[in-house]
Amino acid sequence: MNFELIVVIVNANYSEIAMNAARDEGARGGTIVHARGTGTKAMEEKYGIIITPEKEIILILVNENIRDKVLSAVYKAVGLATDGQGIAFSIPVSDVVGLKFESTK
Repeated sequence: MNFELIVVIVNANYSEIAMNAARDEGARGGTIVHARGTGTKAMEEKYGIIITPEKEIILILVNENIRDKVLSAVYKAVGLATDGQGIAFSIPVSDVVGLKFESTK
């Protein structure tokens, strides 16, 4: 079984919305880390967003066969066009221990 780590960075208080969207597409859970973002006035002007320093990072380990559905759902729920102003990306994971995943075939 191949896994992907989905990383979602959102404004504070939007992590539950992101996790609900991920769960709706088959993710089992995640880890939320509180963080502070940085940005410049030029970034705000170029992308048309307001940089909010208080962030939450959500780490979601998923089977690679649901990665695209989870990424899409999360982005629709909390992407840059929403108040969550989130970004999401995935990273391949080569080894996982300590977790039991059920087959999703």
